[in-house]
Amino acid sequence: MLWKFAGLGLYVSPMNLAIAFGKQAERLADKTAIFWGDDQFTYGWVQIQTVRLARILSELGVAAGDRVGIWLRNRPEFVPTLFGIFEAGAAAVPINNFLKPIEVLFMLDDAGIEVLITEDAMAEGASQLRAARPKLKIWTVEKMLDMEAETAKEAVLQCNRSEKDLAVLIYTSGTTGKPKGAMLTHGNLLHNVHSCHQMLETIEQDRFVLALPMFHSFMLTVCILTPLLAGASIVLIRSLHPPKNLVAEIARHRATILPAVPSFFRMMAQLDFPRDLPLRACISGGAALPVEILREFNLRLPYVLREGYGLSETSPVASLNPLHGPWKEGSIGLPVPDVELSVQNDAGEILPPGEIGEICVRGGNVMAGYWNQPEATAQVMRNGWLLTGDVGYCDSDGFFYITDRKKDMLIVNGINVYPREIEEIIYQFPGIKESAVVGVPDARRGEHAVAFVSLNDGASLDERALLHFVRERVADYKVPRKIIVLPSLPRNATGKILKTELRKLAQTT
Repeated sequence: MLWKFAGLGLYVSPMNLAIAFGKQAERLADKTAIFWGDDQFTYGWVQIQTVRLARILSELGVAAGDRVGIWLRNRPEFVPTLFGIFEAGAAAVPINNFLKPIEVLFMLDDAGIEVLITEDAMAEGASQLRAARPKLKIWTVEKMLDMEAETAKEAVLQCNRSEKDLAVLIYTSGTTGKPKGAMLTHGNLLHNVHSCHQMLETIEQDRFVLALPMFHSFMLTVCILTPLLAGASIVLIRSLHPPKNLVAEIARHRATILPAVPSFFRMMAQLDFPRDLPLRACISGGAALPVEILREFNLRLPYVLREGYGLSETSPVASLNPLHGPWKEGSIGLPVPDVELSVQNDAGEILPPGEIGEICVRGGNVMAGYWNQPEATAQVMRNGWLLTGDVGYCDSDGFFYITDRKKDMLIVNGINVYPREIEEIIYQFPGIKESAVVGVPDARRGEHAVAFVSLNDGASLDERALLHFVRERVADYKVPRKIIVLPSLPRNATGKILKTELRKLAQTT
């Protein structure tokens, strides 16, 4: 396949992410790649740090194909860390920085990670990981920045990975309670970036706002890879709070493209947001965009807001409403270039417009599979199509709509949360007989979790103790906001817990 990126022309494959960025960095060494408050970091700086980290990883024994963990908060160093791993020929495993060490430990073990890149501010968690895995090599970005600059002046390393090689392992929460690693190759991500360039009409003058967690696949592709492989810039937001500071940063750096989750755009519509910025596209992803938020945004602000759709397994962008129209309220839009969407029944037959079935995706952006889980991979792949688990339909104009979603999943601040993971922890608490977790609407976070439990005969429950028990074992955003005790949980004739009934009860209790 031929890859075309701004200023680079056509390059015959094999191509990889390190080469694609390195070409831009060589061409645009003095251009600002990242705006970070008062600081600006050039393409040249990113490339120097990239090569520096690649050499560090080599010295630590990292070889081609190894997996290296990234456990960082949002900061400029995340970018050269990502490209440094690529440059070393390894695969990056971005890890949710909100997770507790016990959750991170599972990913380290599952992916076989022997080297973890983190930061001084996360030293406590890192020390817990080292205690659990004494052979784990931990390197902080502060160490990298303190090294002598001479190290980076040596010859640039040449990444020899191909499009088929693993680039990123994205862990997505699983219905079994354990996360699964979606294997994204260099080709998967380059393909998705190329599609995004076409849909967003990216130019070098663009400035992408990066306000959400950098470990998230949405931000990784749309706000890091897409701008930097186009020679554009990133406006990295230090903090979302207070909101006026966020607005000031977007205005100060004259951002042009703003990808975010629906709750972010609701906040924008309710703020005294400037109406004279060069924002030419606001892209909503990570969760379904409620029509009322879209209407409120369009009523109050002059900027283009479009809804898209994707998942980690599709690198992640699969569809988007066209920037210049036509576009439709409530729709996830049209497939991005070089990607196919279809609606299929359980037999794998493609359904005609208007009929409801499972949304399926096919294209070069679809993952290579789940890491070390061939059975789980086989369950979601059929005749070259990825089965998303989302239910919907396609209209006569080719626009897709989602009417229902993955079985029990809820989305908190754009991050998938699977109830099974929380339920299994609750079951470990003394006195618990039954447990079920559901999501309820939350104006600020999109949704939050509510847990229903029933108790063993004679048992009593200290709700605070249970919440503390859960909080010690999962990220804070996964912790239920409320515990509701019932004599027994409602079930159907086959014994399955009726979560539909529990969702209704959660909103009225």
